[in-house]
Amino acid sequence: MSRLGLIVNDSKELAENTALTIQQRLEDEGHQVIRVSSSGGMVGFANPDQHMRMLGYNACVPEGFDSSMLMAFVLGGDGTVLSAARQTAPVDVPILTINTGHLGFLTEAYLVDLDKAIKQVLATDWEIEERTSLVVSVMRGEQRRWEALCLNEMALHREPLTSMCHFEIAIGRHAPVDISADGVILSTPTGSTAYSLSAGGPVITPGCPVMQLTPIAPHSLASRALVFSDQEPVTVFPATPERLMMVVDGSAGCYVWPEDRVLIRRSDHPVKFVRLSDHEFFQVLRNKLGWGLPHVAKPDR
Repeated sequence: MSRLGLIVNDSKELAENTALTIQQRLEDEGHQVIRVSSSGGMVGFANPDQHMRMLGYNACVPEGFDSSMLMAFVLGGDGTVLSAARQTAPVDVPILTINTGHLGFLTEAYLVDLDKAIKQVLATDWEIEERTSLVVSVMRGEQRRWEALCLNEMALHREPLTSMCHFEIAIGRHAPVDISADGVILSTPTGSTAYSLSAGGPVITPGCPVMQLTPIAPHSLASRALVFSDQEPVTVFPATPERLMMVVDGSAGCYVWPEDRVLIRRSDHPVKFVRLSDHEFFQVLRNKLGWGLPHVAKPDR
């Protein structure tokens, strides 16, 4: 008997109903199912008038989830996948992502393929693809004030976003650089197709061991996206007297004050995605973002 997880966006009826189907099927086959809500991985935004979230990034792991678990089904859209990554990566549990949302760029299977997906899981007919994750920490002196796991990106900017601010950024052993922009984005290869892409950054294939720095609306023609080794930790010092807002994966974050610094480093725990078939990245780009489609003139009818 195997132990399997079930992570559900319980705010959506479709995900709830699908979860019942999967749980019944797995239990009928004699497996133990541990079902949890994806909300456990949604760190949320720290209130500046209250205590900061000083817990480590592994605080999102649900009770009953550990490295002995075979895998976990994740039901929802891309936001649910980002939340589930925080719940599973620290304990090395692979996730099979099934789209019950909209775009589903990060999801592996659709509901029409659910029966086939369950059969493959039960037959252990699947492979694992590892995606780099980052640990994002807000430090004041030697005190950790806030921390979360990041699969896509960390964005740091002023409120409102249209106000330019200054950053001093140190990458590993290299000399610090100064950037004047509305904000900066630090992303993984997975996150290169998210906020960073919208800000003009390049697409990076998932297997590249790199991080990407992308300024948001930079004030200089010399400030452009930079790709560098993910073995180099990054420290961002806000060189602006006002507080800044930090957002991680679009669903977590906190204020960063002038006396704080943001430390970003590669996590020792990648996010493990269950792949039921060949996950050809360029094909995913083509199908879901329209990348590489031929530009053919259409006659005016």
